[in-house]
Amino acid sequence: LTGDPMYSHGIPCETLDVHNNSIRDSGAEALARMLMNNNTITTLELDKNNIGDFGARALAQMLVHNKTIKRLNLATNDIGELGSQALATMLQRNHAITELSLQKNNIGDLAAQALATMLQQNNTLEILNLLSNNIGDSGAQALATMLQHNNTITHLWLGKNNIGNLGAQALKDVVAEKGASGVRFDLLV
Repeated sequence: LTGDPMYSHGIPCETLDVHNNSIRDSGAEALARMLMNNNTITTLELDKNNIGDFGARALAQMLVHNKTIKRLNLATNDIGELGSQALATMLQRNHAITELSLQKNNIGDLAAQALATMLQQNNTLEILNLLSNNIGDSGAQALATMLQHNNTITHLWLGKNNIGNLGAQALKDVVAEKGASGVRFDLLV
């Protein structure tokens, strides 16, 4: 046994699953400090934890430095615009995360636009879940523009948002364009 809490009987832990607790921002900040230099965790499950913007910002700062976490689940928390924008900025510098779930938060259009801008420069994220996030037409249009430039996202979930005709048309157009080049998108609008 080692002194590292991420080892169990000498075997490195790859998944840290603390979903459906109430760790809140303070718990997310503590986890971020613990994971800053961790090189074994590849999956971090933090859904249903009442994590808000401050916790999301702490996690984003950690993820700028952590190079092993590939899958991050922050679904069903209290992350709003500020936390989502911090995560968007992180995606510009993080080249490890391939899957991000922000399902059932309240990121809105401005944070969706920030995510879209940063994802134009990210070439590692493949799966993005934005279900139930109060995203409207302007957020959907920004995501459609991002999809024109990003060739790594293969799955984008946008169901249960407030996307109207303009956003849906922008997404439809880019899917038709990308579909012709052999890239598959699952866009549930």
